[in-house]
Amino acid sequence: MRKQLFFAVSMVFALVFSSCTKDMAALDPGLFKCNPNPLEVKGGKVDATITGTFPVKYFNKKEVVTVTPVLKFEGKEVKGTPVQFQGEKVKGNDQVIAYKVGGTYTMNVSFNYLPEMAKSELYLEFNVVAKKKTYQIPSVKVADGVIATSQLVSVNPSEMTPVIMNDKFQRVIQEKQDADIMFLIQQSKLRKTESNSADVISLTKKIKEVTESQNQQVSTFEVSGYASPDGGMKLNANLAEKREVVTVDFLNKEFKKLKTTVKIDSKFTAEDWEGFQKLMENSNIQDKQIILRVLTMYTDPEQREREIKNLSVAFKEIAEEILPQLRRSRLNLTINVTGKSDQEIITLAKEDASKLSVEELLYAGTLTNDLGEKAFIYQKVTELYPTDVRGFNNLAAIEYQQGNIADASQNITKALEINSQSADVNYNAGIISLTKGDLGKAEEYFGKAAGTSGNIGEGLGSIYTIKGDYSKAKTYFGSTASNNAALVQILNADYSGARNTLSAVQRPNAMTSYLGAIIGARTNDRDAVYSNLRNAIKQDGALAAKASKDIEFAKFVTDATFLSIVK
Repeated sequence: MRKQLFFAVSMVFALVFSSCTKDMAALDPGLFKCNPNPLEVKGGKVDATITGTFPVKYFNKKEVVTVTPVLKFEGKEVKGTPVQFQGEKVKGNDQVIAYKVGGTYTMNVSFNYLPEMAKSELYLEFNVVAKKKTYQIPSVKVADGVIATSQLVSVNPSEMTPVIMNDKFQRVIQEKQDADIMFLIQQSKLRKTESNSADVISLTKKIKEVTESQNQQVSTFEVSGYASPDGGMKLNANLAEKREVVTVDFLNKEFKKLKTTVKIDSKFTAEDWEGFQKLMENSNIQDKQIILRVLTMYTDPEQREREIKNLSVAFKEIAEEILPQLRRSRLNLTINVTGKSDQEIITLAKEDASKLSVEELLYAGTLTNDLGEKAFIYQKVTELYPTDVRGFNNLAAIEYQQGNIADASQNITKALEINSQSADVNYNAGIISLTKGDLGKAEEYFGKAAGTSGNIGEGLGSIYTIKGDYSKAKTYFGSTASNNAALVQILNADYSGARNTLSAVQRPNAMTSYLGAIIGARTNDRDAVYSNLRNAIKQDGALAAKASKDIEFAKFVTDATFLSIVK
């Protein structure tokens, strides 16, 4: 009897023991949720949160389970950080899962994005360690694919426009030449010492030269007669007018001798208070500030004259130093000089750039649309005018547009050495750094580019798109109409805004259409998907393979029309 009882108890213990130590079975995929699903790349990372459940009476009390997230794609796999769970009778610091009630857990997973991950699957693998053995619970699939739309942000020259710093070239420039004919006090007689002065002779010869030149013209030739403000108003008006007439008569006779003609615009000023004030300001007269205040206190010329004469000591200096300089006729010649023609400039830029000024050579760079010719011209600027920041900046800008990022980087560095505060140079340094993938440097340069004609918002918006901060990126893009700006609107689920932005892009390309197709897929507009994809692939055939794997079009993969477009 006792033997029978012992046998029965032994069997019960064996059953209990075996029920607690048998291998844990496969888990139902319905016990797991992944957010987001499908996965999505943001800021270069594929992040997700997985919530899983070990059911009641499932987790063995003496076993440890290591759960490892694994992203599988194209025959490859990348493992994430594993998490361990332990039964109730295991001594350790991992999360305990009770046998009778089970347990829910949360895992945060993260992978560095690779382009091949577009077509992928996320699994959880389970490795169990018991006291005397290890085994695997069948893996569970928890998510599909990776939406990589954020990776469509472009930092290529096709999206980012560099700044060409302007030249100051003027086809027609003005040159001025002046001369004075001086008169004695209260006289209008022209003295030979004045009519034969070097300044007067030089001016009349210049007019002769200009009238015979093909690229120079007299713009204006003015003669102004003046009197000093130390006599009566009537007397001064008469003197100033006579000085004007005498001077004009003399000049006409001189031009006749030189066999040339020029229109003379003449006038007179009875009392030259403006000239008086300028001469006083530039003089060393001790009481000049008092005298200048007198000028501002009185508007009546005769009153001003009396008040100045009352300053007896100062007036003697005025009479000797200032007033004689106001008894004159002033000759003002303005000449229009027409520079080289566009053809002359572009020919010299190619054949002998040393004959061009820096402004002409920089202007030559605007006369061609060929990037190679532009680069050649700006290279000449750097050689002939190595201290002018515009040469290095503009050369870097053209090299950037050519896709020659290494040389562009070298030349923009030289431009910064010449002028590190230039807004345009810092902007170009920013977009070059952005294209090189140096987001920190790019943001630093954009911070110094206030006042540039470049689109800082486009640059900073692109940076924050890459970083995954779509809200801040949208703020920086503002009303910019570009593919990148539309991409951020898509990532912020503003599909109507994105459509409007894409329709306003000035130079739409294959990516413009591809983004339009994504909007169509997200808004269930099949016609938009088809028409935009056709246009995108027509411009860039490589987009066919991309679209066939792009999870944005997952619901179209069995669609005959879609397949015919991407084949």
